[in-house]
Amino acid sequence: METERIDALKRRIASDPASVAFAALAEEYRRAGQPEAAITTCRAGLAHRPEYVSARVTLGRALMEAGKAAEARAQFEMVVKAAPENLAAIRALALLHERDTAPLTVQPLAAATSGDATPATLSALESFLGAIRKTRATLRNPHTPAAS
Repeated sequence: METERIDALKRRIASDPASVAFAALAEEYRRAGQPEAAITTCRAGLAHRPEYVSARVTLGRALMEAGKAAEARAQFEMVVKAAPENLAAIRALALLHERDTAPLTVQPLAAATSGDATPATLSALESFLGAIRKTRATLRNPHTPAAS
C-alpha cells in the first residue's frame, strides 16, 4: 500500500512538476524511513513553491532524521518567520535546542544534585533554566517575544 501511494504521487508530480503533491510524496518517503528521498523531493518541489510552509516542515523533519541539524534548524526558523504560530516548527526548534544543550547540562545537573556544585556548575544550570523559560514563553504565546 505504501509503495502504491508513493507511485501514485510520483506519477502526479511527473505530469505536473509544480504540483503541491511533492509535499505528500516527501512525507511518505520520510515516514517510510527514506529521509534522503524526502529531502530531494522537498528541495525540488520548493524550487517551484518556496512559500509552501508545511513542505518546509517536512524538509526540516527529514533533515533532522538524516542528522543534518543545522540545515533543519534553518528550515524551521524560516517556517516560524513566515508562520509564527506553526507549532510543529516551534516544537522542532525546541527539540533541536534541547539536543544541543543536553551534553552541556547533564554533567552540571549531576554535580548540583550530588552536592558537588561549583559556581560554574550553578551558572551553567541557570543558563539552561533561562533557555527553558524562553522556550515555554514562546510556546505559550508565539506572537510575543520571550522575556529574558
